[in-house]
Amino acid sequence: MQNVKHFENMNVRYIEYLNKQSMDLNFIHAGVEQCLPSHVCSGERDEYILHFVLSGKGFFSPKTNSIYPVSEGQMFLISPNKPVFYGSDANHPWQYAWIGFDGLRADSLLKQCGFSSNTRVLPLPGTTTVLMEYFDRILDKDTRNSGSRLRKEAWMLLLFSQLIDRHNQSKEKKCTPPPSENPYHPKSYVNLAMEYITASYKDGINVSDIATHLGISRAYLNYVFQNELGQSIQQCLISFRMHKAANLLVSTTLTIKEISHAIGYADQLTFSKAFKKKFGSSPKQYRIDNTTQI
Repeated sequence: MQNVKHFENMNVRYIEYLNKQSMDLNFIHAGVEQCLPSHVCSGERDEYILHFVLSGKGFFSPKTNSIYPVSEGQMFLISPNKPVFYGSDANHPWQYAWIGFDGLRADSLLKQCGFSSNTRVLPLPGTTTVLMEYFDRILDKDTRNSGSRLRKEAWMLLLFSQLIDRHNQSKEKKCTPPPSENPYHPKSYVNLAMEYITASYKDGINVSDIATHLGISRAYLNYVFQNELGQSIQQCLISFRMHKAANLLVSTTLTIKEISHAIGYADQLTFSKAFKKKFGSSPKQYRIDNTTQI
């Protein structure tokens, strides 16, 4: 079938339709990729793209002032015509599946899935095994006729139905929250902590500052992060700052010292050591290796 691109090797499976077929909900492309360590993507897209993290971890920055750690079992949304910056972890690079689409119904469907301008990262619906059953169908090499594309769009709609069902189930659970000695559900503390980090990371805040801001103990805050994200609050704070620094290294001409101060490090040497531990290379070398990547 003309106007279809299909590619496959040991790391990537990919299919793309080059012509629009529906104004209602148009399937454009999909794929599965095992990314290289510290692989960074940036720029703007013309369509919505949903990424489903199957293993490993990385980061996602939908705005210039917010960076979120994303790991196995989560998904994130890229919106059309808005700057975005995301990349894989240096030590545990992610494998993800993605699907790109547009159309008149796209915005409404995404809202039903739980996405909004302030919510761009959500848990995956079900297991990765179930998810990959959908993608195996979508990525099938059969592109001989228009019926093939309709079948792929049907599987995309089934995928959306799973996302919507998961969101509705989560809303029902929130109506009867479990009793707790704390005023917020643990997940809320993660969100509140990330909001505070996003707003104040430049000021050199530490874990004690975050716990004080939330009105809970440092030990409980660390427990919440370990339980919800699988990493300590300290690791999350450092990771946030390092990914912010990586963004500045590839998108600005600021000096290493200026970037160090911009992310809340008073000492350039301490920053450089933390950056190398995170990404496996010095800030200077990282800038050289990544400024030409797309």
